[in-house]
Amino acid sequence: MKLILLVAVGGAIGAAARFQSDQLFARIAGDGSPYSTLFVNVVGSFLMGVLFEYLNTKFDHGIEWRAFLLVGVLGAFTTFSSFALDVSVLSERANYFGAGLYILTSVIISILGLFLGLWIMKSFLG
Repeated sequence: MKLILLVAVGGAIGAAARFQSDQLFARIAGDGSPYSTLFVNVVGSFLMGVLFEYLNTKFDHGIEWRAFLLVGVLGAFTTFSSFALDVSVLSERANYFGAGLYILTSVIISILGLFLGLWIMKSFLG
């Protein structure tokens, strides 16, 4: 239960930070700009790498901090950082084919899933 609460609190912080980033970039570049998404994906992925390595090598009680920071804060800030970490783990295990396949299928199937969802709802709603 403690880990779930840590993830929830971290998620609230990450979601608020994501919202603030969207607001900032909307003021700077206008609504509909992809720059906020690019920003959170790059910054979130960088922070995922820094924090993952630090928590795994230099920090006791890493599971609680990983739950709070990596899953909660960064997971809500950007899910792309989790995707990037998954690719890194596959690569570190020398599973380069699996990493490449994971990248391709994640991107392609996610986009196809979005288009399918849009198509279904447009068909359903008329």
